[in-house]
Amino acid sequence: MPAGFNPDEMVARFRSRAEAVRTRGLPPVEGPERQRIKEQMQLDFMDYAMVGDATAEMEDGILTLRIDLRPPEPRPR
Repeated sequence: MPAGFNPDEMVARFRSRAEAVRTRGLPPVEGPERQRIKEQMQLDFMDYAMVGDATAEMEDGILTLRIDLRPPEPRPR
């Protein structure tokens, strides 16, 4: 493990990456390649956002990320 590793900072970097993927535009390509790029961007966003929402814990040199994938509970009206 690198000296000075901070799991909360790592999670924050993933949160920033998710935002960068979400806000970047598509390159000027057309046809099937454009669709492949769009699909990859969606997957990248999902992956980065999940890790960016994680709760990180470091114990005895083991990094554990907890990611709650349960759907949000309905709000009372």
